[in-house]
Amino acid sequence: MHEATTILGIALVVLGYGWFSKLLSRFNISGPMVFTGVGVLLSPLVFGVQATHLDSEVVQIIAEVALILVLFSDAATLNLGELKRDWKLPARLLFIGLPITILVATFVAKGFFPAESTIYLLLMALLLAPTDAALGKAVVSDTRVAEKIRTTINVESGLNDGIVFPIVITVISMITGGSDGQGWLPYVAKQIAVGAVAGGLVGYFGAMVSTKVLRKNWMEHSYQNLVPIALAIFSYYLAEHFGGNGFISAFFAGLFLGNNNQRLRETVEDFSESEGELLILISFLVFGIAMIPVTIGFWNLTILGYALLSLTFLRMVPVAISLIGSKLDFSTILFIGWFGPRGIASILYVLIVVHKIGTIENHETVYAVVSLTILLSIVLHGVSAKPFAALYAKSHSADG
Repeated sequence: MHEATTILGIALVVLGYGWFSKLLSRFNISGPMVFTGVGVLLSPLVFGVQATHLDSEVVQIIAEVALILVLFSDAATLNLGELKRDWKLPARLLFIGLPITILVATFVAKGFFPAESTIYLLLMALLLAPTDAALGKAVVSDTRVAEKIRTTINVESGLNDGIVFPIVITVISMITGGSDGQGWLPYVAKQIAVGAVAGGLVGYFGAMVSTKVLRKNWMEHSYQNLVPIALAIFSYYLAEHFGGNGFISAFFAGLFLGNNNQRLRETVEDFSESEGELLILISFLVFGIAMIPVTIGFWNLTILGYALLSLTFLRMVPVAISLIGSKLDFSTILFIGWFGPRGIASILYVLIVVHKIGTIENHETVYAVVSLTILLSIVLHGVSAKPFAALYAKSHSADG
């Protein structure tokens, strides 16, 4: 992939989708669907001249910056004060449903892919565990759906990527044997601990300084949108410098920043809905350009069967188990269970994993499952979000 061609493709698809986004939404065509589709068109599968390596410099830079901002934004926009009032349903999904999903997905995968090592099947389950509310944006923004249900879906997708990532780096370390000859356990402990402390310090002191500066009116309004992003990137590099994990640091920086300065939390929300969304959509473009062409040759009926199970049974049953005793009716449980799309976190985690491990060779099946599941989710959840939200709202009051 030539960088100039990629930049041109990004510019053209942003223009095209930007001009007609509202029109396309009437036909249930989402941004991720468009950007992924254009990515495939630009890939060697259609018009592309040259294959793109998943570990190429351009792909890795996009993945790292996008993941820093996704983790930071998800944590920063989480209002812990509001969460205290409606924490029960998200907590059930995150601390009961999520572990069950990972364990059951790994166990079922062993039946589908007996030749694959268990550690890689666990990695696959982890890559597919985080959900992406952006793929069902029409659901979380539809005021006809009860706020409690929309908040539950939103909070789950905002937090499960931060919860899963430390486990992902643990599994990567088990596969690679740690770093610089260390054992994987002390390496992971240092990565998480230093990352959390560095991020917490940057977020807390960044919020304190920003609060004082804003109170004294020393900051231009335009820089209020830039300071949180600079803090996210600074937290990443601070943690990496001291041997911690920068992505975990970015998550904790966002958590501390957003809950110590309301105005900065609002600017992060504004960023994530504009510039941040653009970066996410570009990541879907990269998915279409780089990941699908590399894995499509390994897709088969077995992989398709597991991908469909991942989006249905392997998601819905753990959700149903976690919501036992919640007094929600069956259709609401089914609604929450279906809207667990696999999207941006799964894409970015795959790119980071490939960079850390160095190759997909001998484990192409794992990456093929992940790519096909994400592609199916982009299409199926994108198409179904509006009609399913409207159908659900007909039989359920918006007041909850």
